[in-house]
Amino acid sequence: MPYDPSEFPPFAVTVDLVVLTVRRHALCALLVRRGEDPYRGQWALPGGFVRADEDLASAAARELAEETGLRTQDAGSWHAGAHLEQLATYGEPARDPRMRVVSVAHLVLAPDLPTPTAGGDAGSAQWWPTSELLGGAEGEPDEVLAFDHARILADGVERARSKIEYSSLAAAFCPPEFTVGELRRVYEAVWGVPLDPRNFHRKVTGTPGFLVPVGGTTTRQGGRPAQLFRAGGASALNPPMLRPEA
Repeated sequence: MPYDPSEFPPFAVTVDLVVLTVRRHALCALLVRRGEDPYRGQWALPGGFVRADEDLASAAARELAEETGLRTQDAGSWHAGAHLEQLATYGEPARDPRMRVVSVAHLVLAPDLPTPTAGGDAGSAQWWPTSELLGGAEGEPDEVLAFDHARILADGVERARSKIEYSSLAAAFCPPEFTVGELRRVYEAVWGVPLDPRNFHRKVTGTPGFLVPVGGTTTRQGGRPAQLFRAGGASALNPPMLRPEA
């Protein structure tokens, strides 16, 4: 039988962005306060509908810029040092009260990003510590997110926690040149656990291809001068940096 598109109900495609950074030694997620219904006034992940003439990555970049003022360096290029990947697809029939909407979520990891500026249909935008949004041992989260964005955020945080065990992705949270101490604080912020400085230093400097000395030092963290490194060429860590048990 010939294909008849009218036999299938229409639905929309959106992009949602889990944008994570480390600010003041805490893993933070970017949220916008919705300025329109549904969920007017509630906090949500930045995102929106995909236009007919754009691909998913372009839609993600546009929504990030429109709703938060955070822009890419040039067309198709994310913030310097940032890591972007598709996270997952969410398509529960009732996830959006307006109509059937399928969301393709993206994960963005970047060094300490600037304070966002709200725009588009967002009333305001700000960074939130993920510990305040996901709850956990302390109890319920401080804020209830719109749609199914709490689930998407939790999936994005867990992806980040898992990936820094087996890949060099933790360096995406660091400036181009960083110290071992700064890298350790990234792991501590993402995993939410303290790490032994000496053991950590031995592991990361002994993992082939993870760190490359740049021949300089810095005192920006206070104390004695610390050696500066940049990310090496290794994409996979062998042996991995396994997460300590909570």
